[in-house]
Amino acid sequence: MNIFDTATLLITLTATFAYLNVRFLRLPDTIGLMIVSMLFSLGIIIGHIVSPQRFDGIWELVSQLDYKTLVLDVMLSFLLFAGALHTDTQKLKSAWASITLFALLGVAISTVLVAGLLYGSLHLIGLPIGFLYCLLFGALISPTDPIAVLGILAKANVPKATEIKIVGESLFNDGVGVVIFLTLLEVVRLGTDSITVGSVSWLFVKEAGGGLLLGLLAGYGLYWVLRSIDHYQTEIIITLTAVMGGYWLASWLHMSGPLAVVVAGLFISDQTRSTAMSAVTQEYVEKFWETIDILLNALLFVLIGSRLVSLSFEWAYVPAGLIGIVIMLVSRYVAIRLPLMLARRWIPSDKEDPLILTWGGLRGGISIALALSIPETVAEKDLLVFITYTCVFFSIVVQGLTLERFARRLYGTKTDGVENV
Repeated sequence: MNIFDTATLLITLTATFAYLNVRFLRLPDTIGLMIVSMLFSLGIIIGHIVSPQRFDGIWELVSQLDYKTLVLDVMLSFLLFAGALHTDTQKLKSAWASITLFALLGVAISTVLVAGLLYGSLHLIGLPIGFLYCLLFGALISPTDPIAVLGILAKANVPKATEIKIVGESLFNDGVGVVIFLTLLEVVRLGTDSITVGSVSWLFVKEAGGGLLLGLLAGYGLYWVLRSIDHYQTEIIITLTAVMGGYWLASWLHMSGPLAVVVAGLFISDQTRSTAMSAVTQEYVEKFWETIDILLNALLFVLIGSRLVSLSFEWAYVPAGLIGIVIMLVSRYVAIRLPLMLARRWIPSDKEDPLILTWGGLRGGISIALALSIPETVAEKDLLVFITYTCVFFSIVVQGLTLERFARRLYGTKTDGVENV
């Protein structure tokens, strides 16, 4: 199949799955699409077992899709920019300290803790794996996914102050997690013998710091250009160009594209957007990016479901996946609780924050995309992809479906966001 045929098939499946969810399941988009996509994948797998000849074409198509390029290099920039564009930056500023703490220290703690626990657990159940690969898994599963979180939090009874921490952290820890993952992936590619602490540190600083700086420059440039004209069609095209061009430039300069587009999106969001755009332009820009967000979000979970079709499976992977879920939750709680304890004098927080940030820290398609980007030469890739998929499925379906009820039990009728130190 050529590119147009493939795109047509994916968009058609996306529209079909979205319709089935809205018409029959009536679940939040992220959860419903994940379930429908999984059922579709299971149907293809069963069909291929019963009648291999009839399903060989689909099997071959799924195997040929470049998931890393589609998700990380194409979709991710649009999804993160759309999420940042619709974020209330004034509320984000009020929680900047905790967001920074969770996005930096929290992700680092979680990455190391996940790696250590997974390394020991897999050796105990007879699936030995190198510690460096466990670190890769820790880096890809530690960040929470803003795409998954934003669609579910709206219905959860979470105080606004806590909600903005979850959303803000998800926007930034995703970029930090990608930087850590790509840094570790470079170590895997070059080998530990040719890597020094200094070179790894410089690579991380260049990716993260460069991404933040580039995002600020792109955001300011975008704001200046938008302020100089009043033509909503042209301004929509300019925002589209800024995202694609900014992400491409970041990749070319070996900087973090995710961090760059998040910062650029936040720069022109909220009050800044209102001074650079007319009311008509604001409405069209918001609707355009909202549509892009919904379309790509749906497409993302169709891609995740289709990847399940070609995933190598062994029964020994099942306990590994279940262990991965426990490790993910425990590490997340520690990575939130410990920084809050260390910074309790400077960062006010509710006593419920560690629990709601743990259960509300959903993982999504970005984690799976990172897992799929692990080189095929890594023998443990299928195992890591299976554990990642298990964790993401549990996170979206189980945590996502119970988040609203969990929040109501935790907070009761409390919705004012008053914080207790």
